[in-house]
Amino acid sequence: MCGIAGILYKQDEDAPLGDALVAMLDGCQHRGPDSTGFALYHERNGDELRLRFFVGEGEEAGETVARIERKLADFEAGIVERERIGTTQRFTVRYTGDLQELSYALEHAAKLISIGHSLDIVKDVGGAHDVDRAYHVGAFHGTHGIGHVRLATESDVTPDRSHPFWATGFADVAIVHNGQITNYWKMRRRLEKRGFEFHTDNDSELIAVYLADKLAQGVPLADALRDSIDDLDGTFSFLVSTQEEIGYAKDRLAAKPMVMYEDDDLVAIASEEVSLNRLFPGRSLTTVEPPPGTYRTWRRST
Repeated sequence: MCGIAGILYKQDEDAPLGDALVAMLDGCQHRGPDSTGFALYHERNGDELRLRFFVGEGEEAGETVARIERKLADFEAGIVERERIGTTQRFTVRYTGDLQELSYALEHAAKLISIGHSLDIVKDVGGAHDVDRAYHVGAFHGTHGIGHVRLATESDVTPDRSHPFWATGFADVAIVHNGQITNYWKMRRRLEKRGFEFHTDNDSELIAVYLADKLAQGVPLADALRDSIDDLDGTFSFLVSTQEEIGYAKDRLAAKPMVMYEDDDLVAIASEEVSLNRLFPGRSLTTVEPPPGTYRTWRRST
């Protein structure tokens, strides 16, 4: 079943983003009790990149971190900051080379969760509050983000199979998805022939790479979402986030639910209205359900 949620603060650069997404995902946790994840965005700091990896625990983790550090050194990516938390390791590095080449090389050293100038993905097994306690998600302040609660139906319950998914090889693009893409292998082989790599069999990773490729070619996010409704077969509702925008797309059958609230300060989208109500306790909200076969984007005010 799964549940998705997203929020963008239109003008606030230091909004309580983590708390908001924890509350929204807790509201729809019944849709996905197995794992929970967050794609969180903060202000960019020059050419610095934030990288997060799954490294495990104990001696295994130490060996994995050492491999990552050797690979970063090979690419002359200077480490500015590092943090071990939960089963993950985060690095902040200075790097101005080929991001796709770096990310593919790092994927062969360890399981890479995300790369971004603004993006940081945190995900693990358990509910929203479990992940918050382990990774201090609620303390994160930023501009926008998306999240996901997962009901495992076709694969094991493991941290790396949790959502959101990063667009492998592209900075700052993330996806959360409820549904199934039935032409997954056809679309994947088409992208692989052009040199793109995939590191899971999850159709959400495909959507992320598909959209990021279009963005890299100069296609506006709204146009990429419009095209996705024709190019992707299946039933789907998904949210995508970039460094400056969030957006949604729904297939023409609209079997997967989505509800939206917007005011002058923010836009919030989720699978169920209860998630939106968590943002405004005790208030009656005027919400809308996006029609079948529609898409839309929102960009931060600057």
